[in-house]
Amino acid sequence: MSLAVILFLLFVAGTLAITVWASRNTKNAADYYAGGRSFTGVQNGLAIGGDYMSAASFLGIAGIIALSGYDGFLYSIGFLVAWLVALLLVAELMRNSGKYTMADVLAFRMSPRPVRTAAGVSTITVSIFYLLAQMVGAGALVALLFGFTGDFAKGATIVLVGALMIVYVVVGGMKGTTWVQIVKAVLLMGGATLVTLLVLTRFGFNLSALLGDAAAQSGKGQAFLEPGQKYGTEAQGLAGKIDLVSLGLALVLGTAGLPHILIRFYTVPTAKDARKSVIWGIGIIGVFYLLTLVLGFGAAALVGGKAIAAQNAAGNTAAPQLAETVGRLIFGEVGGTILLAIIAAVAFATILAVVAGLTLASSSSFAHDLYAHVFKRGRVTEKEEINVARISAFVIGAVAIVLGIFAQKLNVAFLVALAFAVAASGNLPAILFSLFWRRFNTAGAVSAIYGGLVSAVALVIFSPVVSGTPTALFPGADFAWFPLQNPGIVSIPLGFLAGWLGTVLSRESNAAKFAEIEVRSLTGAGAEAASPH
Repeated sequence: MSLAVILFLLFVAGTLAITVWASRNTKNAADYYAGGRSFTGVQNGLAIGGDYMSAASFLGIAGIIALSGYDGFLYSIGFLVAWLVALLLVAELMRNSGKYTMADVLAFRMSPRPVRTAAGVSTITVSIFYLLAQMVGAGALVALLFGFTGDFAKGATIVLVGALMIVYVVVGGMKGTTWVQIVKAVLLMGGATLVTLLVLTRFGFNLSALLGDAAAQSGKGQAFLEPGQKYGTEAQGLAGKIDLVSLGLALVLGTAGLPHILIRFYTVPTAKDARKSVIWGIGIIGVFYLLTLVLGFGAAALVGGKAIAAQNAAGNTAAPQLAETVGRLIFGEVGGTILLAIIAAVAFATILAVVAGLTLASSSSFAHDLYAHVFKRGRVTEKEEINVARISAFVIGAVAIVLGIFAQKLNVAFLVALAFAVAASGNLPAILFSLFWRRFNTAGAVSAIYGGLVSAVALVIFSPVVSGTPTALFPGADFAWFPLQNPGIVSIPLGFLAGWLGTVLSRESNAAKFAEIEVRSLTGAGAEAASPH
């Protein structure tokens, strides 16, 4: 335990040092929001990987695979395929068209105030959903390390993580956050690769033997390696099958609408670097999600589903438990303790880096879109704007902390899937219509964002996620009338429909502005001078 504490403190001290160093180079809004557009494609690719490989990926997916077998690996596939959508449809175009936030792209050819208001509300909502997952992962991780069983101790952990993330964002801005994400990506890939190699060594690098042992230890036999353990089961009936399709839609389309991923494209100097960073990101993320297959099934085989569920019912501690077990089997008791400490520190690093990116995205959107251009109508200095961004980071962090304390029983990968659904429902329709539809206008953009956002959040509120089940946010209440756990299959089409309907019902149209943004998005001409107004 003392080793784990030392590693935690070393990482936190190291990242705080990076943050303080970066803060000395943060002199203006471009530095704070976009890191001065000074990162190379490779650096930004690593940072994208660090931003994307969250607690959901490392803790949540390994846990779902360990408890549900084949069905859990669907998360790995969905998260990876989603990057192709981001690469082909938004990465380069967004970088060329905007300045600091998603709303810059939308506001360029439309009435800025209503569009920026809608985009700011959507960004903050999506970020808070995503932050929930990271907070829950932090609580589960530290509970495992220190043997905490009470809700108070887990809650205290969530408060600690929230406080650290606020410090990263307030002090370091985008430069500090990016370097923390780069360091974290290297550590996570190293840690996951190490545990994967040790698991494969244990099974003589025979995947068939690994899968066979996992199926045997699961108590479900061959069925563990086939679809139907978590989604589309006989008990769930048709609703379960629809829920699976809904989850797939949310995962594949959500990435292209995630605010903390979109702002990463503004940190590189050229469109070529934007493309290169996404390609590097895909490479890193692709390898990592292949590793989750071995981590998940390795945890099922060596730790066992009962031991994982006993520690954390949602399976969020499967990866660190596997590290401890395989370390003990190969290197003895001390080896197990050391490996657990290393992997726990890496997982904690993962959580800190991702929450910093999310908090930066949402606080930037509030300061740049809502405060500077909606409340103050552009009459604000850069210094005032950055100060508001720092204050809003405190508020958003506090909200995430409070909600995270209530959501401790939910799987972190599942929580992230909800954030993906909200992003794909509200942000994605507005972004795609704005970039590719000449007729699209202000009414359409506002309708798309609010239509998708409100429908997604409302359906989540009235779903089994919030009430009516033992693992719900409020298990004692029951107001769940929507049968699906993921709203994507309903809310994503509603977002696109609302955007189309709002557009055709309004006479506003600006073909000249569309032509300008079309040229800019495809060529990058004038991107540096992209108007924030």
